[in-house]
Amino acid sequence: MSTQTITPLNSQTIRNAVQLALAEDLACGDVTTSALFPRNIPAEAAIVAHQPMTLAGIAVAREVFLAVDPSLRITKTVKDGTTVKPDTKVLVVRGDVRSLLMAERVAVNFLQQLSGIATLTAQFCAAVRGYSTRILDTRKTTPGLRALEKWAVQLGGGKNHRFSLGDGVLIKDNHLAVLRSTGVDVAGACRLARANAPHGLRIEVEAKTLQEVKEALAGKADIILLDNMSPALVRQAVALIKQRALVEVSGGTTLQTVAAMAQAGADYISVGALTHSAPAANLSMDLSAQRGRRGPAR
Repeated sequence: MSTQTITPLNSQTIRNAVQLALAEDLACGDVTTSALFPRNIPAEAAIVAHQPMTLAGIAVAREVFLAVDPSLRITKTVKDGTTVKPDTKVLVVRGDVRSLLMAERVAVNFLQQLSGIATLTAQFCAAVRGYSTRILDTRKTTPGLRALEKWAVQLGGGKNHRFSLGDGVLIKDNHLAVLRSTGVDVAGACRLARANAPHGLRIEVEAKTLQEVKEALAGKADIILLDNMSPALVRQAVALIKQRALVEVSGGTTLQTVAAMAQAGADYISVGALTHSAPAANLSMDLSAQRGRRGPAR
C-alpha cells in the first residue's frame, strides 16, 4: 500500500450506501431466517479472506451489522488498507443469529467489491514501483457508489482523478469533435476553456496523435492526456512535450503493459478497470452458535 494520506470516508456517505443496500435486500424481511429461528440463538460470525488482498470496506461492513441490529458486538476488525493473507479473519461479530444472517450478504458484498478494487489498484501500483508515475482512477464507477470505490482506490495506493464533472476541465474526443465542426482545433479548445472555466482549474485535453499534442502545447494545456497510444508513441509524445505539460496516459492499459507506459515517461496512468472491472475479492462469512448460551425469546 502507498504511504499517501487516505482521505477519510464520510460517515454519512457510508450510512447512505448501507441504508440503500439493506432496503434492497430486506424490503420484505428474511423469510428463511424467520421461519427457522423463532427465537434468539447467540452466535458468532467471522468474515474470512480466502486470498491475498488489500482490504477495503471494513468500515462499511461494520455499519451494515450495526444498522441491522445495534446490539451486535463487533469483537475484531482488521484495519482498512491492510494487506492480508488467506484464512485471515478480518471481522468478527457476535449476537443474535437472526441479525447476523440478515446482515451477511450486504456486508460481504461491500467487502468483496471494495477489496477487489483496492487489491487490483495495489497490483497496478506495484507494477510501476520505481517510477515516478502515479496510478489514477476514472469516473467509470458504479452509480451511487463512487465515493466508496474511489476510497478503495486510495487504500490500494492509487490517486483519485475527478470525483465529478465540476472538479476539473477535461476536454475529450466528443468535445473536440463538435468544436472541430465549428472550426475550433485542440489549441482553440484549450484557450476557450482557459477563458471561460472557473479560475484556478487546470486545463487537461485529450490527444490521439502527435499533431494533437502539438496543438495542445500551442493552447498551453496543463495536462495532456495521451489516449490509446502505444508505449513507443507515448515516448515520442513525452519527448515533444519536454515537461511543458504533465503527461497522462489512458486507454486499455493492463497489468502487462502498465510498466512500459511508466517507462515511456507518463506522469499519470488512468485505469478505468480499477473500478469497472476489478474482480471481486474472495471473502465469506462463517457462522457458529455460541455453546452454552441462549438468548431470551423474542
